[in-house]
Amino acid sequence: MGNLAIIPARGGSKRIPGKNIKEFLGKPIIAYSIEAALGSDLFDEVMVSTDDDIIAATAFKYGAKIPFLRSEKNADDFATTIDVIHEVLTNYKKEQKREFQFACCIYPTAPLMKMKHLHEGFVKMTNQDYISVFPVVMFDYPVWRGLSIDANGKSKMVWPEFTNSRSQDLEKVYHDAGQWYWFNTEKINDTLFTFNSGTVILAEDEVQDIDTIADWKLAEMKKTIQMNTNI
Repeated sequence: MGNLAIIPARGGSKRIPGKNIKEFLGKPIIAYSIEAALGSDLFDEVMVSTDDDIIAATAFKYGAKIPFLRSEKNADDFATTIDVIHEVLTNYKKEQKREFQFACCIYPTAPLMKMKHLHEGFVKMTNQDYISVFPVVMFDYPVWRGLSIDANGKSKMVWPEFTNSRSQDLEKVYHDAGQWYWFNTEKINDTLFTFNSGTVILAEDEVQDIDTIADWKLAEMKKTIQMNTNI
């Protein structure tokens, strides 16, 4: 049945206009995700799910397939990643009579993603029979020392039992790196984070959420260092 790479890239980004094809160090940012997927040799097909003709043309230029455009229903601000995934898998089955055993949803704005981590995720999923596997990174400050602030500006510890705890004694907490999700297409339902999900731990310099122009510049700095050090 093979493996499918799904890169979801709708048009109409609000915070950074044209985000999915905005130039990032000399080429559209989506190109990095497409090239990593193609270069990994893990996939029988690398496709982009989009509702936008310009994104589709850009993705095709860099080697991705666009076998169908995304539906209007799954191109609005309320559509979730899992909605898009189910639409893609359903369309492949109905329109092309093709099914895939495993798939990987790769975000179009993940230029720091590394092929070796895609391989690590796939190996973990298949060898340990996970339903899904995705990369995570540790919070750079212990969340257990977090504060809440009320309407009057008064602060208090969210977990007061840790007020006098040393940072190094607190449990490490991780968050989703927002780059990719491997999953078993036959076992995934309404969420990519399941009761049986594995993780690949990344370093802080391998991750950057990109929601603002400041985030974008940080990502370019990290990518430049990554390329110059060949890691």
